Amino acid sequence: MAAKQQWDYSFDVVVVGSGNGGMTAALCSYEMGVKDVLVIEKSDLYGGTSSISGGGVWIPCNRYADAAGAEDSVDNAKTYLRQLITEEEVPEHQLDAYLENGPKMVDFLHQRTRSRYVTLEHYPDYYTNLEGAMHGHRSMEPETFNADELGDEWRRLRRTHPMMHLAGVIGFTQVEAALLIGQQPGWWKTAVKLVLDYVMDIPWRLKDKFHRRLATGCAGVARLRASMQDRDIPLWLNTAMTKVVDSRGKVRGVEVIRNGRPVRIQARKAVILAAGGFEHNQEMREQYLPQPTDHSWSAGTKDNTGDAIREGIRLGAKMHRMNEAWWCNTISVPGEEIPRLSIMEKSYPGSIVVNPAGERFSNESQNYMAFQQETFEKHTEENPCNPSWQIFDANFRATYFVGPLYNSKFLPDWAVPKRYEEEGFFAKAETISELARKISVDVAGLEDTVRKMNGYARNGEDPDCHRGESAYDRYYGDPRVTPNPCLGPVDKPPYYAMKVDPGDFGTQGGMVTNADAQVMHEDGHVIEGLYAIGNCSAPTLPCYPGPGSTLGPAMTFAYQAAKSITGFRD
Repeated sequence: MAAKQQWDYSFDVVVVGSGNGGMTAALCSYEMGVKDVLVIEKSDLYGGTSSISGGGVWIPCNRYADAAGAEDSVDNAKTYLRQLITEEEVPEHQLDAYLENGPKMVDFLHQRTRSRYVTLEHYPDYYTNLEGAMHGHRSMEPETFNADELGDEWRRLRRTHPMMHLAGVIGFTQVEAALLIGQQPGWWKTAVKLVLDYVMDIPWRLKDKFHRRLATGCAGVARLRASMQDRDIPLWLNTAMTKVVDSRGKVRGVEVIRNGRPVRIQARKAVILAAGGFEHNQEMREQYLPQPTDHSWSAGTKDNTGDAIREGIRLGAKMHRMNEAWWCNTISVPGEEIPRLSIMEKSYPGSIVVNPAGERFSNESQNYMAFQQETFEKHTEENPCNPSWQIFDANFRATYFVGPLYNSKFLPDWAVPKRYEEEGFFAKAETISELARKISVDVAGLEDTVRKMNGYARNGEDPDCHRGESAYDRYYGDPRVTPNPCLGPVDKPPYYAMKVDPGDFGTQGGMVTNADAQVMHEDGHVIEGLYAIGNCSAPTLPCYPGPGSTLGPAMTFAYQAAKSITGFRD
């Protein structure tokens, strides 16, 4: 064992990463009896991709769903999942551990910390045509939280993605987002209330431009961070792990660069890696992920460059699904630092997504993970699906928000930044053929596709891609549009095009772990003292069965890791 004087600091548990998984691991370890816990974070902001995200957590049979009277069971959830996930992808014990302990984790945090969630009654599972699927209540989103409860720590909280803010400064919940962005009945009242609450909060306006009320991902992180503050659990920012220190077959601690200085930190009981994936490491993307791939298309935090995964590989950890990511089309808006996720806008009736041949290649209203997987399946050199474009008309432009474009009532065409067109992100034309030429898409192909879609909109059926046939499709449809809320014509000039990229919000592959989140060596033994959760570990829900399928397992296996380290029995 390394001599004591070789360490600059010593803790029982060292957690690498400050997202939902990392903070849950720290809190659970503390509450289960191991009080000497440290969380380190590479960035100068805490929260990681968890904080950028919508904050959804997919946990079947959770307490909030039960309180709302939802009728669900672990057996139903497992039936649903086993139609999507093979035993080779996720072994039985891992899936069982997740389904059994997810609700226990939610109870544990609810009873002991400030963590609070709201059940999403109407947000369906992503494959509602399968047995065991639910049309709501398996996903939760964080209750809103006031930033001032964090004290000065508010300024170091990573904000939820700008797309989840009204006017760039007022955060809204997932429920509010569906209402506002789709401009469904009652959206005006919601918008006015949010704006009035913001404007009238004069004391907070004098302190910060953002709303005091936090929502979605950063609200979930803020609740966990406030719970850490209640317990004086330290969080070191600007602390990048460079090495996992091991000797005699056991992990002993980590080496880091803290504020530019090398530091060695002992972990007397365990190191928990919760440091995200490798989405912003272009070399690793090209080595592992399907083509085309570009880290600039990823909406994951830019600090996720595979640090924990590379250390796992060096230590001989077994790796799995390194060729996969949490796929989602992204919209790279000129002048914005992080791409927007294209989730809702391509689902609304009256637009289509086409490839360079001017052809649709997938159901635009299906869940974002499945849409992107189909993109890669159909992409070839002879018939590429990249670049792809969302095509819409003046009616769509006047009705819905599209990426950075508020509808034309709020953002008329003359006010759209000129750089959007100059940099090849956006185009406008009086005819479909002219639009096709502007974006270098086959003219005849696009004209034929639009003509077919207009017929499908009248009939209410999409024989090509079956858009609007599932409950998930219709969740982001427009109930005011009939006969199919996901199908509308593209027939009123001018016509528009917006570029969408084959992006992601994080990579999926990583270290294989057991039901206690212990990292497994390639030869089958446990790497003693090393745990991995979140996107640096192999996924438990690789199919993305519903909203929050990354945070649910990350938090559940953080709970499992803490139990393993402390010997706690629930």
